[in-house]
Amino acid sequence: MSKYDEIAHYQDYNELLSILDKSGNNYDLKKIQKAYNLAEKAHGDQRRVSGIPFILHPTSVACIVAQFGMDSDSIIAALLHDVVEDTDYDLNYVRKEYGKDVANIVDGVTKISKIKLYSREEQQAENVRKMLIAMSNDIRVIIVKLADRLHNMRTIECMKEQKRRDKSKECMEVYAPIAHRLGMKAVKDELEDLSLRYLDPVGYKEIEDALLLKENERDRFIEKKKKEILKASKLPKDKITVYGRVKSINSIYRKTFLKGKTLDEVYDFFALRIIVDDIKDCYNMLGVIHDLFTPIPRRFKDYISTPKPNMYQSLHTTVIDKDGIPFEVQIRTWEMHQTAENGIAAHWKYKLGFTRIVNNKKAKELDKNINRIKDILAAQIDTDDSTDIIKNIKNDFDQNEVYVFSPKGDVFNLPNGSTVIDLAYLIHTEVGNHMVGAKVDHRIVPIDYKLNTGEICEILTQKDSHPRRDWLEICKTSSARSKIRQWFKHEKRDENIVEGKMMLERELKRSNISLTDEELEDLLQFMLKKNKFNTVTDLYASIGYGGIQLWKVLPRIKEEYHAKFGEGEQPEITINKNVQKPKRGNSGVIVEGMDDCLIKFSQCCNPLPGDDIIGYVTRGFGVSIHKRGCSNIPEDISKAEEPDRYVRVSWEKDINDSFHSTLEIICSDRTGVLADVTIALSSMRIFINNLNSRPIGDGKAMVTATIDVFSREHLETVIKRLQSLREVISIKRF
Repeated sequence: MSKYDEIAHYQDYNELLSILDKSGNNYDLKKIQKAYNLAEKAHGDQRRVSGIPFILHPTSVACIVAQFGMDSDSIIAALLHDVVEDTDYDLNYVRKEYGKDVANIVDGVTKISKIKLYSREEQQAENVRKMLIAMSNDIRVIIVKLADRLHNMRTIECMKEQKRRDKSKECMEVYAPIAHRLGMKAVKDELEDLSLRYLDPVGYKEIEDALLLKENERDRFIEKKKKEILKASKLPKDKITVYGRVKSINSIYRKTFLKGKTLDEVYDFFALRIIVDDIKDCYNMLGVIHDLFTPIPRRFKDYISTPKPNMYQSLHTTVIDKDGIPFEVQIRTWEMHQTAENGIAAHWKYKLGFTRIVNNKKAKELDKNINRIKDILAAQIDTDDSTDIIKNIKNDFDQNEVYVFSPKGDVFNLPNGSTVIDLAYLIHTEVGNHMVGAKVDHRIVPIDYKLNTGEICEILTQKDSHPRRDWLEICKTSSARSKIRQWFKHEKRDENIVEGKMMLERELKRSNISLTDEELEDLLQFMLKKNKFNTVTDLYASIGYGGIQLWKVLPRIKEEYHAKFGEGEQPEITINKNVQKPKRGNSGVIVEGMDDCLIKFSQCCNPLPGDDIIGYVTRGFGVSIHKRGCSNIPEDISKAEEPDRYVRVSWEKDINDSFHSTLEIICSDRTGVLADVTIALSSMRIFINNLNSRPIGDGKAMVTATIDVFSREHLETVIKRLQSLREVISIKRF
């Protein structure tokens, strides 16, 4: 992106006024003008990294917020969202001049910058927590924040590469999932595409180029189908709109690179969208489409009768035309279309009085959806360990969802992989707290049963029953874990204090750390301050009920102990993580000084038995095992940013497990080469996890194969056999 392209993403105050005027809504222009004058004065000569006047950023964000159809306070907050963080004006001034609502939105959007935190991850997590707390009181906080982040991503080109990658990763993990759950598809798609551009520029460019090559062909196809549909429809031309759309680049990326498919294998690579006036016409048009074209079995979805949790409604069907070309058709009303693009932002106008609600049902549905999102996010706020927040958002806002029915026919949607425990707590907290079992399709299932779409699930309860601690490791959603922890927090406090203190003392003893009660309390002061606990017993209670996972904080306790009680040799801390062991019965790795810790084999280098390896104590995932020559491992550990987190590891003598390994095979680009590789691997009885190929130019193709092998020697044997194939040019272990 050139500097001139970047300038195109900035909008000034006159453009904001034009958007407000065209909307037809009743805005408080005098108050908005006052806010702009303050922002212009406060930011003064400040400039963005690109050299653009800083004031253009808040006006651009305000334009985005106005395009969402938000109210005057939201637009004023957008204009002032950086004033408190980057200028001499404080929140009290904003509250006095513009009211409590504007101040609360500005405060929710403002990052935490004056509190010193241990790591970038903690800083990020605390910023998100602060935003969620504000959002739980006012949904407008997240809408202004999404507009702010969207404009930042549009103008991120001028930042340093690492900063671009960090911001892009945060967008993928936090803001795009939240936008999805809020139903703001246009924002979600753009955030994901802009993020992918910097996270995998090669893959992004490849798809972008492919889309450009197919543009003329696609436009001709869409225009032809549009004419056929309009001709077959019995609706007046002013009652039906038909147009084509292309999937977002990130969506295509996930279906091609991540699932090993080619662009030709993606059915909904492009689609036709039909918009009509009422629901009856939606189903009538579905009949027209199925008469014109051949529907593909099991590719029809009715999101009108069963809306998605983010309020999305539409009919989806995939059909094949007479030339054998598959394409998707989406059918919806104009109201559904506005909801599909802008979600809660589109419906917020009902709350603001911009549009009259015809009946109370619409108002109740809106309140129900907003409250449900607040409930999901409230679970993140109650998390004692702030670094869990990002992971929880990714889990709870997973785009892959399952739809489950109650015996009475009520529909519940949960993230993919959810268990009957998650469903019980979704129905009601008391149902979860008193659950003793569940029936799925009239059959008793175990407590860790993972639900599938279409199943009928009945939760069995007893009044005197209560949650078990091991449920924390079984359930999928953070909201269920939060409610389980809350039960133990309130009902078993004395037990938690004793259990938490015993757990901590046991781990300190294993690390040869002996302290009096006074010394231990002094050592733990940093944790009391960080987690806002009043007393050390609050900390023990949190450890006891699982609010703080001890294995995560032990490395920091070690550092604090070393700083307070001496500069000599640091005692080894053994991490005894209170979670389930890895799926492998035996990890095959011995970690020096640590017993029973979670082992994770890093995917960046896929170490194999026989490789020289090293361990890295991660925050949240145990010990990650890398090859010693991995690009993510510094050559000189002593010069690393946190050298104490690297630990010695070694392979056990007898390992019977298999391990993933990925090969990049460069070969001649000809028909059948993928089959040759498959046959060669099958003849060696090699299990293939993933196999795909793509042309790379100059008559060559790259075959990427992820296979299971037992050791480095085993892999070398496989490589030698593959190198004997006539078309193979080179093989690289990835």
